[in-house]
Amino acid sequence: MSETMAAAAPSVLRRLNLSNQRLEKLLHNLRNEHQAESELRAIALEVLQAVDIQPDIALASILLCQIAGSYAVRHCIETAIVTIIAARGLQLDAGQTQTLAAAALTMNVGMLRHNESFQHKQSSLSHEEMAVIRRHPEESVNLLKHAGIDDDEWISCVLLHHENDDGSGYPAGVASPEVTRNAKLLSLADRYCAQVSARNYRRSIVPDQALRNLQQDRQAPVDPELLQLFRLELGDYPPGTLVRLHNGELGVVSGRHDGSGGQPICCLRDADGSTLTPPVQRSSSAADYAISAALSEDEAGLRFSMKQIWGEQASL
Repeated sequence: MSETMAAAAPSVLRRLNLSNQRLEKLLHNLRNEHQAESELRAIALEVLQAVDIQPDIALASILLCQIAGSYAVRHCIETAIVTIIAARGLQLDAGQTQTLAAAALTMNVGMLRHNESFQHKQSSLSHEEMAVIRRHPEESVNLLKHAGIDDDEWISCVLLHHENDDGSGYPAGVASPEVTRNAKLLSLADRYCAQVSARNYRRSIVPDQALRNLQQDRQAPVDPELLQLFRLELGDYPPGTLVRLHNGELGVVSGRHDGSGGQPICCLRDADGSTLTPPVQRSSSAADYAISAALSEDEAGLRFSMKQIWGEQASL
C-alpha cells in the first residue's frame, strides 16, 4: 500500500473506539430498549469493518489496551475482534460472522451493572457474587429477548458461552453435542481476551502463555480444533506483542505474517538498551531476529504510540 493510500485509509482504532462508545451507551440502557437488534447489528458491522481494514491493528489494540472505556464493555469489543478473525479462519459467511460478533458484544450484558464492583474487589467473590456470575448468561439472554433480539443463533451463543463439552460449565451444565461450535468459539475468544488484556487488578498475560494456559486447563477443557485454529489465525505472538529477539533487541510484533515465513517486528531498542531512532524493521525468519520471549509491559519498558508503528490507520 502506498503512503498516499495508507494516509487516506480510515483509522481502525478510531472506528473501534467509536463502536465502543455506541455499545457502552446502548448496553447500559438495554433494559429500556425494545427494538435494539438493528442497532446492535450495526455496531457489530462497524467492528467487523474495522477488523477488515487491517486485522493486525485490531489485534494489536487488544494487547496494547487502546480501546477506551470501562473494562466490561472494552472486553466485549476485544472478544468480538478475536471472534471475527477466528470466524474468517473457519470461512463463515458474512451473516454468521456478524451474528457471532453481535453475540460477543452482548454476552455479558446480564452482569454489566455488577462488573465495576467486581473489578475493584480486593477479596474473593462472595457466594452471592459467584451466583451473579453463574446466572449472567441467562440474565443476558432475558435482557436481549426483552430488547427485541430473537435470532436463535445469537441467543444460543450467549446462553452457552460458559458451557463445556463435559457438562462442567454453567448456567445449566449442558454437555456436548448440545454445546455448539459457535458457542465454543465465543467462549475461547472470551477466555483468551480475559487473559491477554490488562485489568485494574493485574497485568496482562503474554499471548503465548495465555494459549498454553487454555491448552492445559483441566477444569474447563477447550476444543482442541478451535485452539489449533487460534494458533493458526492469531499465532503465539500476535501483532502488539512486546518481544525480545535472539540478538537482544526489544520491539513489538507488527504483523502476523511478512511473506518470508516469519513475522515483521518493529525494533525500538538495541541489545544495550539504547533507543533505535528511527525504529528498525526486522523479520523473525532470520535467526538473529527470531523471537526469544514475549514480554510484559513492565519487562519491555517500551513507550510508543500505535501510530508510530502502523501509521495513520492506527491513529486515535
